[in-house]
Amino acid sequence: MKEQNRKHVKIAVIGGGSSYTPELVEGLIQGYDEMPVSELWLVDIEQGKHKLEIVGNLAKRMVKKSGLPIEVHLTLDRRAAIQGADFVTTQMRVGLLEARKLDEHIPLRHGVIGQETTGPGGMFKALRTIPVILEICRDIEELAPQAWMLNFTNPAGMVTEAVTKYSRVKTVGLCNSPINFKKFLAEAFGTPESRVLPEFVGINHLHWVTSALVDGKEVLPELLRGKKEYSARNVPTLGWDPQFLQSLSAIPTYYLKYYYMTTEMLNEQIASLEKDGTRAEVVSRVEKELFELYADESLEEKPKQLEQRGGAYYSEAAVHLMQSLYTGRNDIQTLNVPNGGIYDFLPEDASIEINCVVTAGGPIPLAPRHVPQHIKGLLHAVKTYESLAIDAAVSGDRGLALQAMVHHPLVPSVSTAKLLLDEMLEAHRSYLPNFYV
Repeated sequence: MKEQNRKHVKIAVIGGGSSYTPELVEGLIQGYDEMPVSELWLVDIEQGKHKLEIVGNLAKRMVKKSGLPIEVHLTLDRRAAIQGADFVTTQMRVGLLEARKLDEHIPLRHGVIGQETTGPGGMFKALRTIPVILEICRDIEELAPQAWMLNFTNPAGMVTEAVTKYSRVKTVGLCNSPINFKKFLAEAFGTPESRVLPEFVGINHLHWVTSALVDGKEVLPELLRGKKEYSARNVPTLGWDPQFLQSLSAIPTYYLKYYYMTTEMLNEQIASLEKDGTRAEVVSRVEKELFELYADESLEEKPKQLEQRGGAYYSEAAVHLMQSLYTGRNDIQTLNVPNGGIYDFLPEDASIEINCVVTAGGPIPLAPRHVPQHIKGLLHAVKTYESLAIDAAVSGDRGLALQAMVHHPLVPSVSTAKLLLDEMLEAHRSYLPNFYV
């Protein structure tokens, strides 16, 4: 690498008190020779101060054990963290897990899927999150205009699209689903990850794998015939119909079960609610255990239990992206970027999830070889809802919010949409000032 490119790196983590942070710290330590981080600023809000101190002290112990000259700063001052940063990552939850619980519970009361990124729950997470993210963007525009914002705050595609449309910040969206699939593919065929290349068609949490190369050989037909199913901890493992998968000629992301298996998934959610609570309550218990581990002053590494959190490898994906942007290594990663005409049936400024070559100047999307006709309609419908919801989040326009809710494929009627919108607006009122001006 050229010497002038060896400048030391400042990273600001918005939501630094997240349980995911130790994985990010581990990745930065392991990748130090490739990307020398000099300053790591972990920033949170007053309500997250306790968690920030626990996670931040673990981060300091991890760095001390590594012997590397990385300064770890803990702060509630977002502007100080962003000032002069090279990378700003966002991993935040506006309203904390209590808001997620409402996103999951309220739709279920109306017979609609309750999930944090899909359906009405995902819409309200976007309505709460986008205005806050755009406030952060104003700070970046002023204090670190050359910085890259790496967003893996959910719903990642919608947040990334909002930043692209309503700010001047250079941004890329990240999700752990593609990297998890890559790991699954490598494990299934007993080969290193560097030897596999899945092709993704779609948008965040609504993509299909339409090709899977292992050592240059197409293995998608073999996967479609196989019994090993790809899923995730935060989505129930209900099996796909084999005949359906064969005719689909693609592997749907596990989030597509909410669309293709709506009745089964809704029944499973209702049963889980009665037995163990929704995913928000499960995550709350997992996080309680994690933070008890993190508080142990003898702990100096990321605990294995973090993989139970459901978002495993988010931070690994973020570190890989930062390193590629820093070094310009031109590798292929699956990212959320503007469509730019790749899909002629979606707006050019729509955020899509797609393989990209990551250069020092930013990601270059690679057009997929084939987009099956039978997935275009669902893609277009969900993207229409997303674009409406993004504009509603920025404007506080209840009419736009109603249109977004009505046109989501998982909402069955206008009457149900109106009930959901009114109830959820009121439930989240303190986090939705745009709608109560």
